[in-house]
Amino acid sequence: MSNAPLLELHALRTWFHTRQGIVRAVDDVSFTLAAGEILGLAGESGSGKSVTGLSILGLVDPPGKIVSGRIAFRGRDLLGLEPEALRRLRGDRIAMVFQDPMMTLNPVLRIDTQMIEALRAHAAIGRAPARERACEALRKVGIAAPEERLGGYPHQLSGGMRQRVAIAIAMLNRPDLIIADEPTTALDVTIQAQILHEVQRLCRESGTALVWITHDLAVLAGLADRIAVMYAGRIVEAGPVDAVLTRPLHPYTRGLIASVPSRNRRGARLAQIPGMAPRLTELPRGCAFRPRCDRASERCRGEIPRSNPAPGRELRCIHPLQ
Repeated sequence: MSNAPLLELHALRTWFHTRQGIVRAVDDVSFTLAAGEILGLAGESGSGKSVTGLSILGLVDPPGKIVSGRIAFRGRDLLGLEPEALRRLRGDRIAMVFQDPMMTLNPVLRIDTQMIEALRAHAAIGRAPARERACEALRKVGIAAPEERLGGYPHQLSGGMRQRVAIAIAMLNRPDLIIADEPTTALDVTIQAQILHEVQRLCRESGTALVWITHDLAVLAGLADRIAVMYAGRIVEAGPVDAVLTRPLHPYTRGLIASVPSRNRRGARLAQIPGMAPRLTELPRGCAFRPRCDRASERCRGEIPRSNPAPGRELRCIHPLQ
């Protein structure tokens, strides 16, 4: 297998030009992803996680625009592709699961119609084998009586079941890369565990890479190989998931971990990160986390360079935790 990364983002910037000013939703984001690897993108709402995923697929709507950077998939620059070439990649080699399944499902088409069309749009396959693959995909994500569900419409399914259908559609063509934007938020823990197990198996057996976008660090602890923590449009810390979660170096990462409920702190009040995330049109100079950080100094008002404090670790902080 080639050592070249499957996906490479370099200095990606996606901005929204609004009447209130420029929203720097993604600002100088870089990372690589190997075949079969699972990367977790974590952070608060508004940190830029979802816009990063949408940027990879070229799904950022106006007034949003990718203003600079590079997105390479198997060495191919996605930003230079014609719309039709990019469309052929979507749903085939790169799939996305949205947080809201109604962004994926057409409310006036039956489930089998949507799944069969998703297969036949990218492969020469008959309706009968396509229907069989669709049925098997529904079974893998925990849908009982999949044959019966194929004949239904999205409004006849519960929210959790619609999300499982959306996940099954993403897995239909056995893509090289899946971008999952908090896909299990609406599911109960039993189904969530089943789906996490299924996507891990898919990555392990077929070499599919996965970008899992979430605010739930507990999910990433058991799923991801690496984690990248985003704040105000930038990756502030990245590294192997065990290393980042057991020994965080950025104060923001520490705050996220401390705010997760734990049996080890039964009865104790949850720790909170003081203040609020900044408006992306009014970012403070230097480190965007500075107004909320208990380690901030005047030096934090300047440019914060990336550093590599340990093998495989990346950090944007001049006062890291020890």
